[in-house]
Order: sequence, then structure tokens, then C-alpha cells
Amino acid sequence: MLLAQTLFEIRLLLRNGEQLLLTAAIPVVLLWLLTAAPVFDTGDYERVDFLVPGILALCVMSTAFTSLAIATGYERRYGALKRLAASPLPRWTLLLAKALTVLVVEALQVVLVGGLGLALGWQPSGSPLAVVVLLVAGTLAFAGLGLLLAGTLRAEATLAAANLVYLLLLVLGGVVIPLSGFPSGVRTALELTPTGALADGLRSVLADGAGLPWGSVAVLAVWAVAGLAAAARWFRWE
Repeated sequence: MLLAQTLFEIRLLLRNGEQLLLTAAIPVVLLWLLTAAPVFDTGDYERVDFLVPGILALCVMSTAFTSLAIATGYERRYGALKRLAASPLPRWTLLLAKALTVLVVEALQVVLVGGLGLALGWQPSGSPLAVVVLLVAGTLAFAGLGLLLAGTLRAEATLAAANLVYLLLLVLGGVVIPLSGFPSGVRTALELTPTGALADGLRSVLADGAGLPWGSVAVLAVWAVAGLAAAARWFRWE
């Protein structure tokens, strides 16, 4: 049942052009454009070395938060979740299938963004295991927030809120603009956002060659526990 539902979720995603644009095309185009055009000062980093970790963080946010929230919100509105909840399919199987679909899409995004980054001269360093830990922690953090949003708001409100958060964190989450350019108090607050923690953690590993950034992992873990717990408590299936 888990395999069948996961394949079904993947087919639904592949049929949705808007979701594919959000999750696959936009991060790749952003990386290419921002590497080619010196719009923002990347400080001591080479432009591509700064941008690739940030764009990978954007990929996780777009898939595990924005795309998941919007798709789940409309499934809830149209009664699909209610019907599935009444079927022999266990609820945990449905949620796990959605999580596996997110991981499949993220793996594709990592290949696309990483491949383009290498073609543009990106030279990654650090431990691949540390990168995997950060990506999984970030996925859990954003997925909890996305499910909380989809399970408590109307579909239209979820669509608006998810896209607004996406745009805000694209600019303020350390994805394309260094957080060092913000005032110290604002910078500290932005580093505690899921995007800020994930982008900063990935950059410390891939650009600086550091070990696992436990501070970033701790921030993401707090968001994951809080988001998933709140979603489990307040998620409405209809």
C-alpha cells in the first residue's frame, strides 16, 4: 500500500505543471541567473559557492513546505483526504507516502542544482553525510510547517500564505543575500528561521568545509518537533 500510494503521489506531482515549475525549474533558473549577473554581493565567497547551498535550501523549502502545503490543502478542500481517511489505507501510510514523494523530488533537485553548479565552476567540500543530515532535518522542519498550514487554513489561504512565506524567505532567509548584510539583531532572528539555519548550515559544510553544524541542526530539529507536533494536534482532515 505504501509503494502504491507513493507512486500515485509522484504521478500526481508529474501531472501538475505549476508544482514542477516551483520545485524544479525556478531553483535552477535562479542559480543560473544569479551566478551570471552580480546582483548581490556575496562577501568573501565566490558567487557560485555562495549560491549553490542557498539554492539547495530553497529547493527543500519549495518542495517540503510550499508545494506540500498547497497540494495537501487542495486535497483537503476537495474531500480527497477525507475519502482516503475512510479507506483501508492507514493515515500514517498516506503521510509517509507524501514524505517519500518529497524526498524523491528533493533528490532530483539536488542532482539538477548540483550538476548545474559543477558546470558553473562550483567546488564543493565537506562531508556528504553532514549535507544529508541537514537536508533531512530541513525537510522535516518544513514538512511539519507545511502540513500545519494545509490542515488548519482554507485552501485559498494556504496558497496565499505558502507563496508569501516562500517569497519572504527567498529574500530574507540567506538564500541569495548574505545574512551578514543585515543589522545584528535582525540577522540573529533570521538565522533562527528554518531557511536561515539550513542555508547557513549547508554553506558552512559545502563552502567552508566545516563539520556538521550542530547549531543549525538544533534549530531545524526544534522547528521539526514543533511543526510536526502542532500538525498532529490541529490537522483537520476535512
